Amino acid sequence: MNRAIEIWNSSILGRVLTAICLWFSGQWQRSRVVRAFVAPMAGRQAAESSVFFRLWDLIRGGLCALYRRLGLERLFGGSIFLCLTLWCSAAVVLAPLLPTMAVLALAAVAFSSLALNLVRDRARPLAYSPVNRYILLYAAVYLAATATSVTPRQSLFPGLLMVFFMVFALVVENAVDSWERAEQLVFLMVLAGGVVALLGVGQYVLGATGDAAWVDSDMFSSVTIRVYSTLQNPNVLAEYLILMISLGGAALLTAKGTGKRLVLLACCGVMCLCMVLTMSRGGWLGLLIAGMIFLVLLNPRVLVLAPVVLPVALVALYFVLPDTVISRFTSIGNLEDTSTSYRVSIWMGTIAMLKDYWLCGIGPGTGAFNLVYPAYSYNAANAQHAHNLFLQIMSDGGVVALVVFLLIIFIFCRVICSALSRNRSWRARCYLAGAIGGVGGFMAQSMTDYTFYNYRVALLFFAVLALGASFARLAEQEVEDR
Repeated sequence: MNRAIEIWNSSILGRVLTAICLWFSGQWQRSRVVRAFVAPMAGRQAAESSVFFRLWDLIRGGLCALYRRLGLERLFGGSIFLCLTLWCSAAVVLAPLLPTMAVLALAAVAFSSLALNLVRDRARPLAYSPVNRYILLYAAVYLAATATSVTPRQSLFPGLLMVFFMVFALVVENAVDSWERAEQLVFLMVLAGGVVALLGVGQYVLGATGDAAWVDSDMFSSVTIRVYSTLQNPNVLAEYLILMISLGGAALLTAKGTGKRLVLLACCGVMCLCMVLTMSRGGWLGLLIAGMIFLVLLNPRVLVLAPVVLPVALVALYFVLPDTVISRFTSIGNLEDTSTSYRVSIWMGTIAMLKDYWLCGIGPGTGAFNLVYPAYSYNAANAQHAHNLFLQIMSDGGVVALVVFLLIIFIFCRVICSALSRNRSWRARCYLAGAIGGVGGFMAQSMTDYTFYNYRVALLFFAVLALGASFARLAEQEVEDR
């Protein structure tokens, strides 16, 4: 491998491409826009000077005093409920394997554990990330949308559940306080992803049947099975796999020890196979975008090689992949496919609805959507949601909810890119690239589906946001320590 790299670097083509890369890199790094984007954001001191932090500090001080006065240390000292990492890991790792209510119970215990740790130890700092304030703001907007829903009773439970899973990101970020714990949590998440994917492959082998509406039988007569594993829907499974494969790739590239590498390689391999078997075109596209983001951030020279390597890779895939997969992928955007035309009809109907409800939305949940949407449906297309994350967010909470959510993604990307520009550690760069790649791929699939429809996937998405913010914080600490 090293010999091949030496030959490439000494070749005329290699030197020319390297010179081109260095020139573009210099122009890119000297850009004012780029320098402003990757500049470190306001840190903990700026956050602690805010009115909200002072209010939180005052409340926490009172709770700490009450904890001591009631002598609760005798009750909770050495309790398993103080093991924040344990409960946080249980909720995140088991999310794809357990029912939503069981995951909610584990998340509630993890929240209680965090609160108990903060009240018990007054000196324990609360982990901070610039992303946190926007997640909390988004949760507040979502609560307001729940209260002002067209049907508050039917929006109450889905609204509160979504808010709870949003702010669970704070628990994840406080549980990950070192690279060792971050790597352990990622390893367990990828291991669970491997189990979920293995169950999906088992469904394909055993010929499990699914909903006939998942496939256009006229256009794809050869597609008889779309696996869904423990997540009840092939597209939902694809959304989950995008996040796990991205983290799994980062863990694989940084793993130490042959045994761990083999386990991670097996998990990533079976997850990729399961992704193919979902027959989810949005999932395939999202995974491709996640991989491109991951590779470009690890080595920007990929951009120069892409015009040469990409056509060769596409030709190779054409001869390797089954005809079913090729025809399915090339049908993206084909309105003759009933699935595509169905989505377009729903988007048009949702946009027509939002013309009247753009400011505050109609409220979260399928109950609110089913109450209002039928009056605007296009081509009599019935739906439980908008089949587009961004349209659905605007439907749930209006334009304010959409703007705040986009700010979450923007600030997340800025935090990750800032850490990437300052830290040259291979481990940090892999995990940072994996986190932003997974989120980028997830957002790509969100253009064709409501990716928060499954609450467990929504929990995992915000957990990955928190993991990415934790990777950035740990990377910045490494830079400061050096």
